[in-house]
Amino acid sequence: MTQPNDALNAAPDRGRPLRAANAAWIGSALEYYDFFIYGTSAALVFGVVFFPSSDPLLGTLLAIATYGVGYLARPVGALVLGHFGDRFGRKRILLATVLMMGASTFLVGCLPGYAQIGAVAPVLLVFLRLLQGFSAGAEQSGANSISLENAAPNHRAFVTSFTLVGTQAGQILATAVFIPIATLPKDDLYSWGWRIPFWLSAVVVLIAYFIRRGITETPVFETAATTGTLTRAPLKVLFADHWHAVIRVICAALIAAPSTVFTVYALSYAVNQKHLDATTMLVVGVLANVAALVSIPLWARLSDRIGRKPVFIGGSIGIAITMLAYLWAISIGNYPLIFVFGILMFGIVYTATSAVWPAFYGEMFPTSVRLSGTAFGTQIGFAISGFVPTIAAAVAGNSDYAWLIVAGIIAVVVLINIVAVATGRETYRTPMAELGLTKQERALQQVGRRA
Repeated sequence: MTQPNDALNAAPDRGRPLRAANAAWIGSALEYYDFFIYGTSAALVFGVVFFPSSDPLLGTLLAIATYGVGYLARPVGALVLGHFGDRFGRKRILLATVLMMGASTFLVGCLPGYAQIGAVAPVLLVFLRLLQGFSAGAEQSGANSISLENAAPNHRAFVTSFTLVGTQAGQILATAVFIPIATLPKDDLYSWGWRIPFWLSAVVVLIAYFIRRGITETPVFETAATTGTLTRAPLKVLFADHWHAVIRVICAALIAAPSTVFTVYALSYAVNQKHLDATTMLVVGVLANVAALVSIPLWARLSDRIGRKPVFIGGSIGIAITMLAYLWAISIGNYPLIFVFGILMFGIVYTATSAVWPAFYGEMFPTSVRLSGTAFGTQIGFAISGFVPTIAAAVAGNSDYAWLIVAGIIAVVVLINIVAVATGRETYRTPMAELGLTKQERALQQVGRRA
C-alpha cells in the first residue's frame, strides 16, 4: 500500500517538471517585464512627467521612491496570496498574479502627467505601483513552489532556477524595448514615447496567462490535499512553528539590493549625475542579463552537486567586490570598464545567488506553508532592498565619492546575507518529504515509518 510519504518522495514524471519550469519561466519573464519597465521609467522619465521640480535631483529622487513604494505592497500580497496558495493551490495564484500585474502596468501607460491633472497624477501612479507590488508578492514564490515540488530530487535547484532565468529574460525585454524609446527627442519621450512599453505588456501578459492555464497542481500539494495534511490557517502555522526560517529568508533576501542598485540607482547615477549616454547604459543592462541567462542554470547545477551554501556565499562575496568596481567605472566615465564590470557583477557573479535562492528558500519550509513562507520572507527582504536605491541616492547625493558610499552600503547588505545563509541548514540532499519539518514533526514522521 502506498503511503503519503512515498508519494512525496517519488520522482515526478518527466513531463510535469518541464511544463512547470516552462510556465515559471515564461510567466516570470512576462511578469517582470512589467516590473522592470517601471524601474527604467522611474530612473529616466517619471521625474519629469510626474514630479516636475526646479531641482532635477529632487524630481529623480521622488520618482525612484515610487519604484520602492511597490515593494511596500509585496509583503501584503505575500501574506494574502500566499495564504490562498497554500490553502487552495499554486496554479490559481499564478493566474491571478499575472493578470493583476498586466492590468496595473497597462494603466500606468494611460496615466496623464502632472501637467494635465496636477497632484492627482503621482497619486494614481503610486496606487498602480502598489497594485504591481501586491501581485508580485506571490509571483516568484508561486512559480518556485510549483517548480520545486515537480522537480526530481537531484535537480531541484536547476528546475527552480528557470524562474530566475525568466526574470532576467523579462529585464532584457524591458530594457531592449526601452532602448529605441530612450533615443526619441525629449518632447516625444516625455509625452507619448515612454507609454509604449507599458501598453505592450497587454500582449505579453495574455500569452503568459494562457500558458499558465495549461499547468496542473504538483504531486506534493495533491497528496497533502488528499491526506488532509493541509492547514486551514497557513499563516498561523507559519509564524508559530517556522518563524526562524522566515527571519532567515528575510535576511538572506537582502541580496536583492545589488539588483535594485544596478537596475535603478546606477542607471540614474550614470545618466543624471555623470551625464553618460543613457542608451549605452541600457545596453550594459541587456548584455549583463544575456550573460545571466547562461550563468544561472550553470550555478544551479553546481549547487545541486556541491550544496546551496557554498555557491550562495561565494556569489555574495563576489558581489561586494564587483559592485565596487562597477560603480567606480561609472564614476570615472570609462565605458569599456563599465561594460566589463557591469556584465561581470550582474551577469555572472550576482547570478550565483539568483540560481540558488529559489530552491534554498523553498527547502526551508514544508508543503503546507511553503508558498506563504517563501513569499513573505522574500518580500520583506525585497521590500527593504527596493528602498536601497532611494537610500543610496539620499545618502550619497552629488558627492564626488557617491560611488564609494553606495558600494559601502552594498557591502553591509552582503554581510547580513552571508551570516543568514552560513548559519542555515544545508538542504540539497534532504528528501522532499522532510523539507522544512520541525524536530517534533520529524519525530512523528519516524514513528509513522516504524509503524
